[in-house]
Amino acid sequence: MAQDLKDWIEDEVVPYEDRPLEWISQYHFFRDPARAAYIDHHYFFSPADGIVVYQKTVGPGEPIVDIKGKPYSLTTALRDATFGRRCLVIGIFMTFFDVHINRMPYGGRLSYALKEPIGTFNRPMLAMERGLLESLRIDPDRAGYLHYNERVVNRVDAPRLGGPYWMLQIADYDVDAITPFRLRQGTYLPQGYRFSQIRYGSQVDLVIPLTDDREYLPVEAVGRHVKAGLDPLVRIRWHR
Repeated sequence: MAQDLKDWIEDEVVPYEDRPLEWISQYHFFRDPARAAYIDHHYFFSPADGIVVYQKTVGPGEPIVDIKGKPYSLTTALRDATFGRRCLVIGIFMTFFDVHINRMPYGGRLSYALKEPIGTFNRPMLAMERGLLESLRIDPDRAGYLHYNERVVNRVDAPRLGGPYWMLQIADYDVDAITPFRLRQGTYLPQGYRFSQIRYGSQVDLVIPLTDDREYLPVEAVGRHVKAGLDPLVRIRWHR
């Protein structure tokens, strides 16, 4: 379950620090542990294993985070200048030591679109990872990859919510590193279902548009480590 960053490092990183990089990258990285399927439609569960690096409610042009004075907004993240919804955005950074299987935070019909890198190559995420693992510090100035890297924009049309939400997968290192498990668009996938994998460093952002008939209440703090399909991220409070 969710842990403080320091406790997670002690439990999940320190035991593997002396292992060769080849072993970690070939065996430990690609693990896909069996997990119980939790179904609770009062919550969005985490779509990824990793560290919560930001959570913020923003309009489409407002900065989610400032990176060396350059704002990173929803329109930038989704690569969609026409996007016009105010949203709760939660970013989860996946380190090299995390399980990289992504799971559905809330059931719905999944469709997706690849957005190519801006430039020839993806920007490395290693600086952010080092800051998190060595300094226990989230430094937005190390997040330049958010502006440039390959990404897959996943739209989920959720019947219980009466509309869509989005998951943004951002890749590091290799181009074409995001691997959807279902090629067919518009397939209904239940809460907790495995839908994709991102190889090596990566980030997943959960983007939930606000509505008048309910509130979305984050239940974890920035800096906490969460696990996909196991840890609730957002509680839904319906207005009566």
